[in-house]
Amino acid sequence: MNNIKENIVFYLVLIIGFIGFSQGNEKEFDSREGSRQVHLDFHTSEKLLDIGSSWNKKDWQSTLKAGNVNSINIFAKGHHGWTYYNTKIGKRHPNLNFDLFGAQLEACHEIGVTAQAYITVGWNVLDAREHPEWVSTGKDGKNNFANLEAKSRPGEPFPWGWPTMYPEGPYMEHLLKHTEEIAKNYDVDGFWFDIIPVGSINYNEYSKKDMEANGIDWNDEEEAWNYHCKKMHRFFQKTNAIIKKYKPNATIYYNWTTPISNKRIVDEQYHQYNTKQDLEDLPTTWAGYDVFPVRAKYYANTGKPIVAMSGKFHSAWGEFGGFKHKDAILYEAASMLSYGAMANFGDQLHPTGKLEEATYDNIGYAYKYIKKIEDYSMNAKHLAKTAIWLSFTGRDNDLTKMLLEKQVNFVVANNLEDWSDLQLIILHSGVKLNEEETKRIQSFLDSGGKLFVMEKGAFENGKWKFDIGANYLGKATADVDYTLVSDILSEDLVQSPFLNRIPAVKVEPKPSTKVLAEIYEPYFNRTVEHWTSHDNTPYKTEAATHPALIKNGNIVWTAHQLEYNYGKEGSRVHKQLFYNALKLLLTDTYVEVNMPSSGRVNLLHQPQNDRYIVHLTYATPHQRGRAKVIEDLVTLYHIPVRVKFDKRIKKVYTVTDKVELPVKRLGDRLEVIVPELTCHQALVFEYE
Repeated sequence: MNNIKENIVFYLVLIIGFIGFSQGNEKEFDSREGSRQVHLDFHTSEKLLDIGSSWNKKDWQSTLKAGNVNSINIFAKGHHGWTYYNTKIGKRHPNLNFDLFGAQLEACHEIGVTAQAYITVGWNVLDAREHPEWVSTGKDGKNNFANLEAKSRPGEPFPWGWPTMYPEGPYMEHLLKHTEEIAKNYDVDGFWFDIIPVGSINYNEYSKKDMEANGIDWNDEEEAWNYHCKKMHRFFQKTNAIIKKYKPNATIYYNWTTPISNKRIVDEQYHQYNTKQDLEDLPTTWAGYDVFPVRAKYYANTGKPIVAMSGKFHSAWGEFGGFKHKDAILYEAASMLSYGAMANFGDQLHPTGKLEEATYDNIGYAYKYIKKIEDYSMNAKHLAKTAIWLSFTGRDNDLTKMLLEKQVNFVVANNLEDWSDLQLIILHSGVKLNEEETKRIQSFLDSGGKLFVMEKGAFENGKWKFDIGANYLGKATADVDYTLVSDILSEDLVQSPFLNRIPAVKVEPKPSTKVLAEIYEPYFNRTVEHWTSHDNTPYKTEAATHPALIKNGNIVWTAHQLEYNYGKEGSRVHKQLFYNALKLLLTDTYVEVNMPSSGRVNLLHQPQNDRYIVHLTYATPHQRGRAKVIEDLVTLYHIPVRVKFDKRIKKVYTVTDKVELPVKRLGDRLEVIVPELTCHQALVFEYE
């Protein structure tokens, strides 16, 4: 009982301190960290000699200037466990004979570049070797990295991998001492903690004994997970308390606390401990170019600055000699700013400590352009009348891909406090809602809002949580089915049944419900008993009794997982059906643009400057081997942009060259023609 009381008091003290820290420094961020950043990896083994031997302050400064860099994450301690500063807590790299971290920090500050201290948390070779008891294991007690080393033979290629450590017990105290040592002794502008293992449970001997001592059954997955989360919160709170004590204005970020595809982590809201939200990515070989927009929109709702992180690398973070073309970096940087984020590109410093000029020529090419547009991107609010509800699964990406390709601007509803601008919320087939979320959406409907629901989105206990205008009959019995749309949905669609490889659920429409698309089922399922032709069985000549798409008041419901069908098969008919149905509900938008499918649009609002900004980007990634490559920046001409704002617009001009554009009124909308677009253009709509 005493332990419980002590824990409660401890957490109250830390939480109160952290709340003050977070509120007191949120507005301070923009003056403490630059908008054109580099994340400078420096993971150097003791097998490498002459660490920092080519370090030269003037070369460092001139290279950063050439790159138009105004903020950089520099290494205090990397994954090999060695520090690059003079430490009494850890061990400086054995082949480094001076304080490289301190020298880099001083050199940055002399030229007005902010510098954040990088500290590894979850991957750490040196501390793992010196303290094997700190290394995480599975329930079976196995240390995966140690097994990897044991199985590797001399002279054979060694695969990627690191020993994983969890910030708890003695290892957490070790990390806290490192943090305090840096905060006390160096004038850092911020802290960047990497590889925080929030997504899995540690079952090493220390952790199991700790759980047992606190009444936790470590064989119970839910109990162990909840205790793991408690320990993660404790680490964040203790670390922030130390930073607050010595550097109250420092920025803080914990990597792996800002996911978009793991609901258990999102629900813990670890991002509350960050003063900014960094979104690490590498679109060439990770999840592609369409994940960042929705991630930026979700974390923008936290009210904290967004930093978009990619890399100069072609295929893997930290690769030596891997280069994206400068046009690809330009596109990525422009896209980052289009979604209201600061730009950050990763680099890996050569062991000798000399920055590669070629890398900073490429980054500088992009950042020279970013200088022109950054004032029209940051400190801005995302604005749209369409919102999506995230499930924090891959289905989110399937849905947003359709929206992005059709240039439908949107925001994320889950954590958006103010829904007053919204006209429509989309619930894809993977969405599940709790009671509070259901009530909020129902209130939105009751106030005149509209819903687009796909298949079993918001479905529970045999029925939907909102009145879609139909009763559930059951799952599909056919292995495939076909959709035939009515005239109202026929724009740019074939007037013939088209294939759905993922068939529809069955419902019975109510008498008042409008059926807008029908389903045709195959003559039989393809099995060994009965099959025909190469692939799927053809459709019957009569429509099934269960519909493909219906409308009931302000709700459109589709029987298919349209987003998943499109995400898996890539058939344009599913995207077009989605878009045609969407237009039945979305009758009033802030911005309308019609570009090719690789075109992107985002609307930002800067009320402090009395202006709206429409950002347009265009580039087409191509699959080249394992990477998605942006190779050509093709120019688009004469792009009509139609807007409808509540404010009276007095002037419209381009961001890059400040050319004022003529405005034409079309009914209740204003139309502006963008003469040409290469990679990016932004239009500023100033209002009275």
